[in-house]
Amino acid sequence: MNKVFLAAISIAFFTLLSSNAAVYKGQKVFVKECVKCHENGQVFISKKKIKEWKELMDQSGKALASLHLKNEKAKDSWSYFESKNYEKNSKNLKQFLVEYAKDSGNVPACN
Repeated sequence: MNKVFLAAISIAFFTLLSSNAAVYKGQKVFVKECVKCHENGQVFISKKKIKEWKELMDQSGKALASLHLKNEKAKDSWSYFESKNYEKNSKNLKQFLVEYAKDSGNVPACN
């Protein structure tokens, strides 16, 4: 019984650690790629609810990329949203955006 309990605690601990790592990586992506246009990141992120961020970030963030690629004001970001780098980082970015969504109760420290 003790071995099973210890194994369950270990799995939960490592799952929690990897989840936090994704949020942190997503924050790094946001600061590097998004703050240029969305200067007040905290306000920007908290405009959408968890469900809305999840929908925008489904399928490697294709909906979010599409919004940017259709917007002439976002022209400076087009190369990023068309890149493999965006597709690669979208999972972590999604974790960050969902973690700090309007209805999450969490407040990011984007610096």
